[in-house]
Order: sequence, then structure tokens, then C-alpha cells
Amino acid sequence: MAKNNIFQFYKMNGGGNDFVIFDNRKQILPADYSALAKKLCDRKFSIGADGLLVLEKEPSADFRMVYYNADGSRADMCGNGARCIARFANLHKAAGSKMNFLTDAGMISAEIYEKTVKINLGVPKDLKSDFSIKIDDKKEFNASSINTGVPHTMILVKEAERIDVQDLGSKIRYHKDFAPAGTNVNFVQPVDEHNIIVRTYERGVEGETLACGTGVTASAILCGVKELARSPVSCLTRGGDTLQVHFKIERDDRRMSVADVYLEGPATVSFYGEVEI
Repeated sequence: MAKNNIFQFYKMNGGGNDFVIFDNRKQILPADYSALAKKLCDRKFSIGADGLLVLEKEPSADFRMVYYNADGSRADMCGNGARCIARFANLHKAAGSKMNFLTDAGMISAEIYEKTVKINLGVPKDLKSDFSIKIDDKKEFNASSINTGVPHTMILVKEAERIDVQDLGSKIRYHKDFAPAGTNVNFVQPVDEHNIIVRTYERGVEGETLACGTGVTASAILCGVKELARSPVSCLTRGGDTLQVHFKIERDDRRMSVADVYLEGPATVSFYGEVEI
């Protein structure tokens, strides 16, 4: 509902990854979502968030999810955002407890539970394991990458707590090997076969976020590919919450495939209110 340029919004978070969310099924929001994201995600002068989520009508599904990063760039997918908008849709009777919704990365299915939301992230693509990245023309890192809706690069580390995510993450995110689009960067510490610690530098936020759904999914799968972990994998995020990733890896002499990818974790309402646009 909007009156005199006042719009209702929800602020939600998934493991500390936070979003401003609007129901725009009646097409009342200003058309420039990019400018809206930059304005409303500013933590000093507005609501503050890692990104903007907009729920729109979609004839082929329960609804459509549109996502913009805090810097105003559009992203194909956001795992925690998808879980939050699924709960938002259920709260606003846009969908039942089981739903399908369209994203720029394709169709997503979701199921609402009392304390968590579980989504099927479809089939990942562009898997590349064990390649070298040189930083500052001197230090080399072994990396692996995969697209779980958006591109992610994983660097294995011994102590995630000691990593300068802002500095090193930025250098890898803008590395020439990933130009022009860039990549999200995950620093991953394997703990045991069902547990990993993940810290993520997010493209579009241009800094570390407290959790990244597609990032922990990518990290869990890549650890599975490297036989460092087995599904289900519990991923401890920077915000302190644990997101669980399920997947199936099938191997034979000629190929390897990843299927049945699910991400589950908390998706909660922080607050709701009205904002002047």
C-alpha cells in the first residue's frame, strides 16, 4: 500500500544476510529498482540492507522474485534472499507453505517450516576445480569455482578467522581472470566431513556479509567434489547461524554431475514499517 509516497516494507534476514522487501504485485513502486536499492540499502541514511527484494506477479509461478544488490546492481539469484522472500510471500498470502517462484536464474521451489525455509537451488553450472590465481603478481592461491545461481570462487583456508576478507576478497572479486562480471569469493575452513566454516565477500555489496546462501551452497558442493565433505553439510557463517546444504554428487569414469541441491536455514522478520520514497 502506498499513500503520499509512503510505502510499506519488511526488513528480513537470513543468517544475518539482510534485505528490504516490498510486495509490488499492484505495481505501485517506482520503476527504477536500481536507484531504490542504492537509496534504501544505505545504512547511514535509510533502512540499511545487503540488498533489495521485490515480489511481483508471475503467470507461470506463484510470484516472481527480483533482486538488486546494495550498490544498485541486479543479481540473478540470492539464496538467503530467496528464503526470505518465500517466507514473506507466505506471510502475505502470495503463496502457500510450498511454492514455486521465478528468478533471473530460473524457477525455484521452496518449503516453509516453523523455524526454517528450505529451497531447491536447481542444477549448478560452470564447475571448475583446482586452478591457480595469482594476487599482486606474487602470491598464488589454489581456487575452485561454481555457479549456484551467481558465480562463486572458493579458497580453502586453515583458519577462516585470520583471513582479511575485505582486502583479499576484493582482489579476487576484481581479478582479471573473472572479468568483466567478477565473482563472489568464499574463504572456507573444512572442520569435518559434515561441517565447514564459510566467510564470504559478496559482489554487489563489495564487502563481507554475515551469510551468503549461494556462497555456502557453492562451498559445500565444492568441498564435496574435492571429497572434503559429504552431504548434508552444515555451514557456520560469520553471523553465527548455521545453514545446511544438501546435494548429490554422481561420478563415473567420464563425468561428474551435481543434483538435488537444497539450502535450508532461518529466514526471519527483523521489523516492518513505512518509508517515504
